Formats: sequence, C-alpha cells, structure tokens
Amino acid sequence: MPEQTPTQTLSPGQLAEAFRYATDWLGVFREQVNALNVYPVPDGDTGTNMHLTMQSVRRELDTCDQNSMPSVARAISYGALLGARGNSGVILSQLLKGFSDSIRELKNVTAAQLSAALQAAQKAGYGAVMKPVEGTILSVARGLAEGAKGDSPDMVLENALLAGQVALDHTPEQLPVLKQAGVVDSGGQGYLYVVQGILASLRGDELPAAPDVTAYAQEGFEHEEFGYCTEFLMEKATLPIEKIRELVAPFGDSLLVVGAEGFVKGHIHTNEPDDLLATVGRHGRMLKTKVEDMAEQHTEILAQAGSVTRAEQELPKSGLVAVASGYGLVKLFRSLGARIVSGGQTANPSVQDIVDAARSVSAERVIILPNNKNVLMAAQKAAELLEGRAEVVPTRTLGQGVGAALAFSQDTDASELVETMQEAAKAVTTFEVTRASRTTSLTTKDGRTLEIADGDVIGLQDDELTHAGGSPEDAVLEMLTHSYAGQEIITVFTGPNVTPEQQQDVKDRLGKEFQMAEIELHAGGPDLYDYLVTME
Repeated sequence: MPEQTPTQTLSPGQLAEAFRYATDWLGVFREQVNALNVYPVPDGDTGTNMHLTMQSVRRELDTCDQNSMPSVARAISYGALLGARGNSGVILSQLLKGFSDSIRELKNVTAAQLSAALQAAQKAGYGAVMKPVEGTILSVARGLAEGAKGDSPDMVLENALLAGQVALDHTPEQLPVLKQAGVVDSGGQGYLYVVQGILASLRGDELPAAPDVTAYAQEGFEHEEFGYCTEFLMEKATLPIEKIRELVAPFGDSLLVVGAEGFVKGHIHTNEPDDLLATVGRHGRMLKTKVEDMAEQHTEILAQAGSVTRAEQELPKSGLVAVASGYGLVKLFRSLGARIVSGGQTANPSVQDIVDAARSVSAERVIILPNNKNVLMAAQKAAELLEGRAEVVPTRTLGQGVGAALAFSQDTDASELVETMQEAAKAVTTFEVTRASRTTSLTTKDGRTLEIADGDVIGLQDDELTHAGGSPEDAVLEMLTHSYAGQEIITVFTGPNVTPEQQQDVKDRLGKEFQMAEIELHAGGPDLYDYLVTME
C-alpha cells in the first residue's frame, strides 16, 4: 500500500477500508493467535474464530454504502454478529458493536470521536459478559480505551496500541493458566492485531510476512466442568435478550447472549447442549448452531500444533478427514475416526482449511470426504496440494459421507479403501428436508411440476428436489415411502428448529410405516435442515 498522509478525520470510506485491511492483517497472524490458546481457556481456535468474525464484517462492508457512516457502522456491527464464532468472536462482535454505535450518526470521525468509540467498545464488551474475567480480551480492550489519546486518528490508535500491549503483557499475571504455559491471552492478542491493522491501513503499511508459529505447552491442565462449547444464532426472538440470558444461564458457564439488528447470538459451555438448544428454540427461529466437544477439540489442537507425534513405524496406514456441520453428525464422524472440517451447504470450507486438517492427521495417507457437491472441487484441489498424501472419495451428501466413513479402517492402505468406501457411499440414500429460499416452479426428474413459494417445505433425495409443501414430517414420510425397497436402517438427524414433540411424531410415524426397519433418531442435524435422513 502507498504511504498515506495523516488525516484529522476519517471518512466512512476510509473507515470501511481500514476494517477490510484489518481483516487481512489479522489473517497474517491467525495461526500465531491459535497457538497462544491454552486449554482449558475457551476456544482453541481463537485466531480462526476472530478472523472468521472479521471476514463476515468485510463481506457486509463490500455491499454497504461507502459514503454513509450509518451504513458503514451497521455493516461492522451486523457483520460481526452474524459471523461471530467462539467465545472470542462473540466478545469481538460486542466490542465492534460498541464502537459502531458510537460513530453511527457521525459524518466523519475525529480523533476525539475515535477515542470515544474505543471507550464505548470496551464498555460494550464488559457489558456482554455476565462474569467478566480479567486477563482476557476484556482487559486488553480496556487498556486500548484508556490509552486512546491524541490529536489525530493515527496518534489515538498508536497510543491505544501501546497501552493495549502493556495490558496484554500483564495478562499472565492475571490468569495463572497463561503464566503456567508462558503465553499471553490469545483473544487479547487477536484484538490488538485488529487495531494494528486499522492503523496500518491509515498509514499505508504493507502486510507483514506471517511469523513462524511456536507450539506452546497445551498439556497438564484439568478439563473444564462443562464439556460442550455450544453456540446459536436466532432470529424473531419472542423474549428480550435479558430473559434469554436468564433462560440459558443455568445450563453452564462462559455465558454470552448478545443481540443486534433483530438477531440473538449465544455462547455457553454446557453438558446439556440438546436440552439447551431445544429450550432456546422455543422462543425464536434458529439460524445456526454449533456444538463442539471440547475434549476432542483439544486433541485436534494438540495434533495441529505438533504436540501429538508418532514414530514413523507407528503411523496408521490411513487417516480420515470429513467436511461436516451439525453437532450430531460431527460427533458421529469423529466416532468413526475423522478429523472434522467445519462446513457444508452455504458455508463451504476453503482449500487451505482442508489441507490444514489433512496435515494434522497422523497417518501415512489421508482420505478426504467432501460430503457436498460444492465442496468436491476444493477437496480435489487440496489433494493435489498434498502431493500424493491424500485421496478423495467424492461424497456429495452427508449421508454418503456417513456410509463411506462406516467402511473406513485406519489399518488399510488408502488406495485400497477408496473403492470400498465409494461403494459404501453409493449404498446410502440421503433425504434432506429444508425450506425454499425463493418462489419458483421446477420440474422433477419424473416429470412432475412443483410450484414452490418462498418459505415452503421442500424435500431433496440425493440432492435432487422431489417434494414441496406440507409439513416437514409429511415430507420425510412421503419421500421415504416412495423410495423404500426393504432397507434395514433408517437414521434421522433433526435440525435445531425441530421440537421434541415433532421428533417424537416423526419417529412414531416412521416406526408404524417401516416396521421391518431399525429406526434411529438423533439431534444435531445441519442448521439449514429440519431433517436429514439416511436409508441403507
């Protein structure tokens, strides 16, 4: 970037560009921030979560009115909330909400107003957490706010960063777990990088090279009392945020329930993710959920950091990587030996995400299951970059992926497994019940014309639209009845908007209709679906 002349005020366009550049700046240091995280401090992928949050901000900025401060401010706040991932991402979204609310009605941002915005950010961050803990991103946000003084925006940010660094360096004295591992707080470091990126944009600094990443001690810590990191994004809430927070609080700790622009975002560590999501789901429409087994996540962090190593002769012949979403399906794939790449329909992972996951697997070679037709090309490209260390089984649905994973064996060479896993995938029929995103008219493969209105229930069989209208439960029964040919097992994964009563209804109806089949029902299907059903 060319060097910029210091300015006394920031226009909406300058601010938008600064946040875009801050996203790239944080991306350079993403893995370094990840490596700083020590268990059981929440969210071992802090850098990734914060970067994903900022990427969502950038997407909103790309489509907003760059000449309007209200539009830019809304894009920052709205994008951060929608994209917030993990404890660190949710707190970052609230810091950015406080910042945005402070500047929303301005034409341009002066040095004094920028200082006030950083102070508003830290107040919003502290206000979002029921039990604020010092030695975290909150302490760094306060340090930044207290140091934010100067006669120009550049000087305000420079002084803020100096004070923020002091606060960050002090975090090991505030949290014993950080001192034990010899690290500073990862979320605080990530927030400093965001602010550094904003200043670098104003000054015209080039992006630095990514630093070498050190794997810090991640072992020797006791696990948390609560095992599942649970998140949800909900719209059309029928209760105020304070009431939803009260509703969620008894389920665990590390609680964050925040909202903006008509959405509610929640994060909590709990041992009862199913009950929690069912309880919250009665008071709005769930858009996204995420449940992570933190003990298993910790094992993956250790592997990715290089802390889990094996002698070459001890390596299993094959490892497994699966792209998946929906905590029930993620749990199933993990139980079958897979390393998980989060993603799927509308949330396709990058080639690099798949490469990183494959490289973290301790095995001679790795099999990749894309589990979505839109992820297939990324998986194939990842296999090319892995230079012969990976094979792709071209699964196009999560159901096919489950079938393939059931045929996986770490003791068999990957090249021998591919054909067996492909045949196993083909033996599974996948049914998906979701909602139409627009009004349209489509002709099915068997020549039927389906008139579909926005929001209608629709059903897909192996990714082909076959049903429209009625209730989600009706769609499941109709599609399975039409396709049933004596299959022995029917497995149903329910989405976050399916009530316990609906779950029982569909189970009873399937049991009555398919008496010769074994019916299995699990919570934790993909967010976009009411039901995902496999028949084999």
